Amino acid sequence: MSVLIDDKIDNLLKTTSRSFYPTLKYLPKKTRGQIGLLYLLARVADTIADTKVGETSVLIQHLQSYNEVVQGRAEELPDFAELANLQSNEHEAELLRNVPLVVEGLNVYGEGDRKRILECLDIIVGGQLLDLERFGAANEGGNISALPTDKELDDYTFRVAGCVGVFWSKMSLAHLIKLPPDEEKMFLEQGIRFGKALQMINILRDIPEDLRFGRCYIPEASLLEVGLRPTDLLNDEHLATFRPLYDRYLDLTNEHLEAATAYIRMIPETQFRLKASCMLPVLVGQRTVTLLREGNILNSDERIKVTRDEMKSYARKLLRALIIPGGVRRLLEKNKDRS
Repeated sequence: MSVLIDDKIDNLLKTTSRSFYPTLKYLPKKTRGQIGLLYLLARVADTIADTKVGETSVLIQHLQSYNEVVQGRAEELPDFAELANLQSNEHEAELLRNVPLVVEGLNVYGEGDRKRILECLDIIVGGQLLDLERFGAANEGGNISALPTDKELDDYTFRVAGCVGVFWSKMSLAHLIKLPPDEEKMFLEQGIRFGKALQMINILRDIPEDLRFGRCYIPEASLLEVGLRPTDLLNDEHLATFRPLYDRYLDLTNEHLEAATAYIRMIPETQFRLKASCMLPVLVGQRTVTLLREGNILNSDERIKVTRDEMKSYARKLLRALIIPGGVRRLLEKNKDRS
């Protein structure tokens, strides 16, 4: 990849991801480019799927066509100019204007890496297509639909994030670390739960925003168990009734984060950059779960998130922990105790 193209892709990564880019900077060079490229390819698909247009069929067609080209099953990319003009976020508009550049980035890597990237992207796009078929385009003021059961919720978290845990693990095993076969299997399984943890945090944090666009990821069957319907979540007067169910999903998220912590412990101490890249999202995730337990999560005006200052603080603590024997373990345990 030329320096110019490489700089453009790096700039797209900086501007489209507030939370992922700091993690990417920690990654070893042997996997940083491939993981960054997958992020951008998936972010293109996500931007297409979330575009605010009236016709769901238009988004499905663009998303399918995009994936067919990336996977090498078709040759001509769709024209994204109209979708780019519809974006409220200028950085996402710029990403859609540079889709050919992002797709071209695949040519830099060998067959094994391309296969891993495309395999993961195919699963992600499949999840986004299923989302569009279930909910339709994300337009305000429409009817609210919910996932049916916890089974569909678990499937969704795998399709859009758990599969990334598999990809990340396979990239690490291919380029950075070696594990015995039985540990390798566990590493992949915990990687899936790592990804699911981060997606569950997104779901549990973004309930008001998702509801505004007709999407409820809290399963309808679970809501019925506590006497609620998806539309009831629009009113924070129902918070007390909803809170025990919500806390149950936070508990599940914490269990996934425990698996993520075990995943980090399996990474050899010599791979300190890989450990750091995994630790930062876990630390931020643990802190976010704490905030979600305390906040009014049905109030759309009370946006719950870790601040930039907190992110910088975690980065500093992480750097110190990496140079102190046992520092990684103590930092994870201390942060868990605060959660």
